[in-house]
Amino acid sequence: MSEPYRPMTLTGKILYAHAIAPPKPYVSAGDQLRIKVDWTIASELAWNGMDRTYDALGRPPIHDPQRFYLAIDHTVDPLTLKNDPRTQRLVQLSRDFAKERQIKHFYDANETILHTSFYRELIRPGEIVLGADSHTSSHGGVGAFAIGLGGADICVAMVLGETWIEVPEAIAVVYQGDLPFGVAGKDVILKTLGTLGRNTVALERSVEYVGEATAAFSTDMRFTICNMTAEFGGLNGIFTADAQTQQMIEARGDADYRGGTYLRADDDAPYVARYQIDLDHLEPQVAKPFAPDNVFGVSDVLGTALDGAFIGACTTTEEELVLAALVLEQALQSQTVSENPRRLVVPGNRDITERLAERGLLEIYQRAGFRIGPPGCSMCLGIASDRAGEGEVWLSSQNRNFHNRMGKGSMAWLSSAATVAASAPSMSVSDPRPLLEKVDQVRYARLLGRSEQATPLELRYSEPIPIAQSSIAQSAVSSAASGGPTEAIRGRVQRFGDHVDTDAIIPGEFCHLTDHDALGKVCFHHVRPEFFERSQSGQTIVVAGEGWGSGSSREQAVWALKGAGIRAVIAKSFAFIHKRNLVNEALPYLLIDDAKFYELAAEGVELIVDVAANTVEVVATKERFSAAASSPMVAALARETGIVPAIRRHGKQTFSVLQGASGG
Repeated sequence: MSEPYRPMTLTGKILYAHAIAPPKPYVSAGDQLRIKVDWTIASELAWNGMDRTYDALGRPPIHDPQRFYLAIDHTVDPLTLKNDPRTQRLVQLSRDFAKERQIKHFYDANETILHTSFYRELIRPGEIVLGADSHTSSHGGVGAFAIGLGGADICVAMVLGETWIEVPEAIAVVYQGDLPFGVAGKDVILKTLGTLGRNTVALERSVEYVGEATAAFSTDMRFTICNMTAEFGGLNGIFTADAQTQQMIEARGDADYRGGTYLRADDDAPYVARYQIDLDHLEPQVAKPFAPDNVFGVSDVLGTALDGAFIGACTTTEEELVLAALVLEQALQSQTVSENPRRLVVPGNRDITERLAERGLLEIYQRAGFRIGPPGCSMCLGIASDRAGEGEVWLSSQNRNFHNRMGKGSMAWLSSAATVAASAPSMSVSDPRPLLEKVDQVRYARLLGRSEQATPLELRYSEPIPIAQSSIAQSAVSSAASGGPTEAIRGRVQRFGDHVDTDAIIPGEFCHLTDHDALGKVCFHHVRPEFFERSQSGQTIVVAGEGWGSGSSREQAVWALKGAGIRAVIAKSFAFIHKRNLVNEALPYLLIDDAKFYELAAEGVELIVDVAANTVEVVATKERFSAAASSPMVAALARETGIVPAIRRHGKQTFSVLQGASGG
């Protein structure tokens, strides 16, 4: 007798629909799956590391050249591209690969920000997209399962067309109430972060955004909220695709990217918890440095002096760019703009720039003292020609405000584009609501193409059907490796606290490097410059708190740790992407939650880590602590000594072999 169906979340249904020969008619949290991947995406900064993996794999044919999307956006602007040899090398590497493999969806420098065009033009409901960028979560805004992973994972999925995943637990964030006009998706997600905290209830979980209020959220708002699910700590963020989604998808010029599979969670979906956020009377939100959950209402920070104002990055949608221009237009009627060259707006792609120009909105930005930058990550990453100076305070509509994020010593404050616009004329934090009250809402809708009511199409939700084994690959014939770490690791501790992000481990300015030794020498360059020397003197075990490795998906963070000589990482919890990178690069990690261990494992204390036994001994006291058991697939990859050796050995059968070896 077959096992009866059990309710699933929206994420669970998408994973089930992409599962290769699942053993039961549903998926549950903790299930280990082989899944078909619809899209893989990357930037030139990510491709730099991916090309290294691709070389190690022998540069095989890729699964589907029409389903790999590559955009040059992270390190480029015209000045940097002209003068910086490192950027020129990164760009040429991407151009060469696009030509080598005849990549259909290749966007050259300053054509688009990675996520902007992909969301607007290509991704469809019900699809799975893996991206070598943590903000790949953005694409859950249309009801897709979208996650960021390290470059090795993306390279493998690009080649094989599949990957593995452990079905995540899920939470529901329930939005209730009516948002005041002009309070944006950015304010909603900042409120969520401020209320629930980053790397807490969402860590390594799927975040499904539900509730009556979501019906009024535009697809641009949903994009922003899902984008910053990365800051929340979630594996993915997702909204149920609905009539608004369908209208966006069916309006695309290319019929090949219309349609999709419309799924929704079961009424009794198994969420770990539900968290209600009331949006009635929500005021604009601002996050102070150096954490995206360090959130305050704008009224609490009025008058804070600013050195710069930035509107841009992948988080900032066309909707916010239009609204910010209208806010500036109102501000210019009563305010004199102070002289300051540090105002910059960067639209997400060329099409948006052209529409803003055609509708007279770029001219408003220019009258308000803004420079117009070409599409790119720009100041959000702070590694190209535009960056904040040391000690400078910038109000920005980007998504991260970690230490040094906009440039060495910079102080990034986060808000919506409308709040940045209201604050820019006086260069002090200002409340946009008095200006929003004066904005013509009918004109605003018309500028966004929303003035005409389209005839609604019939929307039908479906149920997922998994993929048969024979449609992907034949049964594996090779056997999994039986290796992995056998000798105990002995070393002394380098101790860290909670929420150590990958920007801290390896700053963006060094992500052009791929050599482990070179990366190791600049590991923790800004925040702990003595890290390399300590590791060379025997402090080769990292012990940290909650959320180790949060933030960017950059696999260079793991390469830097290995290059510095780190032999194991122990923490209370790990960010999902970084943990996958540790697995792929065969750097042992242990998850320990025993408070006594952290009392004993102080800076410089000697430990013995037995990876095979999953234990850690404190040498001075002889006390031994057990770590949480690794999942079967993680254990299988450890025996293979990483993802690249596994692919070299098993080829297209890799995940079939490893799943069999892990008992999945």
